[in-house]
Amino acid sequence: MEEEKVSLRLDIDVQKLEIEKIRKRKNKAGEELDSLKTDYKKLRLSIKTTGLGKTSEQWRLKIREERDKADRWERKFQEMQSIETEILQWS
Repeated sequence: MEEEKVSLRLDIDVQKLEIEKIRKRKNKAGEELDSLKTDYKKLRLSIKTTGLGKTSEQWRLKIREERDKADRWERKFQEMQSIETEILQWS
């Protein structure tokens, strides 16, 4: 009877140690997961700020917008040259 109690206590102690090992591994895995999530967020932000995450259609739209801007500036420049030429002619 006494041997059974000792044996049960030993089994319980072993199980407690196993449970503690599992908890430690679980905590470590949780920390690693949090770290991976943080790295993933940083990577996504980096991709977003560098523009690497854009689709082909988004790039086409961006290029079109930039061309339109350049065309507007070119027209303004030509208008100013035209005005400058007129002023010089009147002088």
